Amino acid sequence: MTHGADIGTHPDIMQMRARYEAAAANPAAQLADGLTLLSGLYLALSPWIIGFSGTRTPLAVNNLVTGLAVALLAMAYSSAFGRTYGLSWVAPLLGIWTIIAPWVIRGGMATTATIISNVVVGALILLLGLATMRFAMMQRVQPGGFRTGTPHMGPAH
Repeated sequence: MTHGADIGTHPDIMQMRARYEAAAANPAAQLADGLTLLSGLYLALSPWIIGFSGTRTPLAVNNLVTGLAVALLAMAYSSAFGRTYGLSWVAPLLGIWTIIAPWVIRGGMATTATIISNVVVGALILLLGLATMRFAMMQRVQPGGFRTGTPHMGPAH
């Protein structure tokens, strides 16, 4: 016996989607997503902004690919948080990778400017990624989602 009902119409799924839509509509979450997007775009363009010693060095290619990945994650968080919150742990890892990349990647003569750029933008991606993880965890912990007004006062005793 099969059921023709779509799982997407299940009340629990609909409630969960509504909570994650509320998380995505939170101004702080929107700010974190926007800044993450800008950080990813800066990282992707940093070889041309900072003036790496050649745009085909391994570090320049790494920054381009990592920056595009961060930007795509940020767009996914902002447009479909309910479906991508499970990936919120990826952005902090990419931030850590960005920080250590100048010392790990061989063949890319890292200069002081490239190191400073990577460390600063990597730290920013790390912090913004942790903020995104916090929003996802708040949704898991608080069954009613984000508090938008006064705290719920239970029944009077």
